[in-house]
Amino acid sequence: MTAHDPRLTAARADLAAAHLKGVVDAPAYADGAAMVGAAGKTWIRRRPAPDAPVETELLFGETFTVYDVKDGVAWGQAALDGYVGYVALADLVPAGVPATQRVTASSTFVYAKPDLKSPVLRTLPLHARVTAGAGDYAEIAGGGFVYARHLAPLRAAADDFVAVAERFIGVPYLWGGRTPLGFDCSGLVQAALALAGVAAPRDTDMQQAALGAAVAITPDLQGLKRGDLVFWKGHVGIMRDAVRLLHANAHHMTVASEPLAKAAHRIAASGSAIAAIRRL
Repeated sequence: MTAHDPRLTAARADLAAAHLKGVVDAPAYADGAAMVGAAGKTWIRRRPAPDAPVETELLFGETFTVYDVKDGVAWGQAALDGYVGYVALADLVPAGVPATQRVTASSTFVYAKPDLKSPVLRTLPLHARVTAGAGDYAEIAGGGFVYARHLAPLRAAADDFVAVAERFIGVPYLWGGRTPLGFDCSGLVQAALALAGVAAPRDTDMQQAALGAAVAITPDLQGLKRGDLVFWKGHVGIMRDAVRLLHANAHHMTVASEPLAKAAHRIAASGSAIAAIRRL
């Protein structure tokens, strides 16, 4: 079998997605069934075990194609960014009417009735996808009502993705996180760009390869602009201006803003120099 990125290739030793016939060798292939996230958010894990490493998150309403189910765990691939892994089957439901809107607030509540005093059925994070009706409290497919001003059409785009990211200063760092309940570095970049209408891969190496054009790395770190992405091996941050870096990081354990020079010095001391700077 030709080498393929296992993060993005729905293929295991025993099974592969049917669309990969002729691309990867497998003893069996599956067509897959379209499901969507039914929990506010749920983990996509590397292995089918509750203590397995987390890869990323699947949000409410996002599509996940399931190729195999065993012991209450589904193996499949997320439509948003192609990530492959294992999800609790209880957190999925069959795909229905395509989503029309997404949550643009940091989070929002699904109410039992179109009334802010009614019981809350669940909480939806930023980027959760819904099919919503009209009214100040929009009824969503599957039941419940969401405050309509917390929603926007899927194609609506913010003007400044950096301003989006700045909303999340102080949000906790969370490995695999891609919501304001917790971000990792590349999850923050992906989420901020998504609100600006830019689809981004999930991991730092993928983002470095796919986003923007190269900017020269100078010894004094001059010439940078707002929105430039600064990459280290396994880490990425967003320039707020020519000097300040915004990044979800395990040093502060939050989304933090600090001088790029300070962050670069600290990260270099741990053995990692800046690998690339990309300008969108």
